[in-house]
Amino acid sequence: MLDDDDVVLITVPGWGNSGDKHWQTLWELTYPLARRVQQQDWLYPEREAWVAALDQLVRDTPGRIVLAAHSLGCHTTVAWLRTVDFVTQRRIKGILLVAPPALPITEAQARASGELPAAAAMPAFTGFEQPDAGALPVPAVMVASRDDLFCDFATAESMASGWGVRLLDAGHAGHMGSHAGLGSWAAGQQLLQRFILA
Repeated sequence: MLDDDDVVLITVPGWGNSGDKHWQTLWELTYPLARRVQQQDWLYPEREAWVAALDQLVRDTPGRIVLAAHSLGCHTTVAWLRTVDFVTQRRIKGILLVAPPALPITEAQARASGELPAAAAMPAFTGFEQPDAGALPVPAVMVASRDDLFCDFATAESMASGWGVRLLDAGHAGHMGSHAGLGSWAAGQQLLQRFILA
């Protein structure tokens, strides 16, 4: 049973899920109240199904929540926020949006990322054709790098502005996933703690 001051961390991975060296996975190992959204198909994402999985996990999670989303998980989280009522919004203490890709994701980007097996068909990324627009109804911060394969920094700035969130410049950190060498990403943990302690 949760205490009144407990906050649950929900991680929302992106396309291909998050591997053993991903900061989301490392956070889950050290934070006792961590839960990960599980998708039925990590390789061929469909926005409606991904949003539904996140919604179900939030419904099954008592108390207050912070979300840490990466890559396509950012767009899933933003889309989910458009569907929830005010009571659910009030349970969300904050959202960390890390390296959301520019939409739509091109085949060149998908092939170059290494997520897609060589012989695999290109995902349609159904429902992820363009970012949702409009200010987010909960506290949030976005982190993006200047050499992300999936998103140039100007587009990241535009997304952050459209969502009404502060954008933090991560420098040259690539896509900020498993291959970025971030480890447990202390700077990201500090951002998350600000939401938890607010």
